[in-house]
Amino acid sequence: MTSLLNSPGMQRFSELQPIAVNTLAARILRDPAFPYAQLGSGGPQACHDDLSFHLEFLRGVLECGLSQTMVEYLLWFKDVLTVRGLPTEHIVTTLDWMAEFYSGQMANDDGKTVAQTVLSVRDSYLASDPESNHPSPPLAPVPWPEADAFQAALLAGDRHESLAIVRRCMASGNSLIETELHVVQPALYRIGEKWQQNQVTVAQEHLATAVAQAVMTSALMMSQPVPPIGKKVLLACVEGNDHAVGLQMVADAFLLSGWEVKNLGANTLSQALVEQVIAWRPNLLGLSVSFPQQLHAVRSVMAELDSHLGQARPAVIVGGLAINRFKQLATAVGAAGTASDAQVATDMAMSLVRELDT
Repeated sequence: MTSLLNSPGMQRFSELQPIAVNTLAARILRDPAFPYAQLGSGGPQACHDDLSFHLEFLRGVLECGLSQTMVEYLLWFKDVLTVRGLPTEHIVTTLDWMAEFYSGQMANDDGKTVAQTVLSVRDSYLASDPESNHPSPPLAPVPWPEADAFQAALLAGDRHESLAIVRRCMASGNSLIETELHVVQPALYRIGEKWQQNQVTVAQEHLATAVAQAVMTSALMMSQPVPPIGKKVLLACVEGNDHAVGLQMVADAFLLSGWEVKNLGANTLSQALVEQVIAWRPNLLGLSVSFPQQLHAVRSVMAELDSHLGQARPAVIVGGLAINRFKQLATAVGAAGTASDAQVATDMAMSLVRELDT
């Protein structure tokens, strides 16, 4: 992983993040050209939230050197604003002011690096053809016909119907993993797209996610147990990653392949994760990363495990939205591999442990 700043520079950047948010927000909220006044009483908080997210993506760029991650995020952000009928011209102004802030607040070389990085992202964003370079979400597996009905049941918050659809798929001879890949995952991807298009609310999206997780848990209990293979896998969303549905699918796939599984779930603190690995000694560690800026947590965990376990450190595979979009990030962070879905994860895991056993 190629960091654009050294450790003291990154530390200074991080220290300045909350100051940058407050300073830029104060300037933005005084300018009527920005859309936040149109959001009423929620405008100031939305402004702070947007700036915080911009800076988290910038932090990811500075840490991994891949500016296209932030460019695609900005294109996505522009699309969300457009769908909601809000102006988008202020995105460029925000980047200009961001570059100006860090240029003045950091030491000459570091400040210059951050400012040049922001302006490079701005120029790439402006040069992007919205028709040809529009960011696209990772492709879901081919949906089965049941995916549409499952999506409707999730949006209605109908747990009974959602579970009935999954049961019918499994009663037809399909495994839970196949059903999750071709019914649950496509339905959730489509709900995410509908949120982006302002067709569903945040509350509906959260309800759908909660129902889907409950249904998968119930369906797992109906699946036939598999003889253990004597291998252990520890799974976790890294610190800062709250998106745990995909990780639950991966956990189900490992369980139904005979692995002993511990799934630590969303937003696992790095120190707690390291302590669990040292105590349990899994054969494999699987980490989920939603955004590039969360890669520093992966790197931190791997460094701690190297320090404590050396050659006995388990192999690490990474997955999640960020990795699915930019697979080179997995190589940059030093992971043994990456998996785009639950089935791929278990297949890769078996290959890795076979290599380690030989």
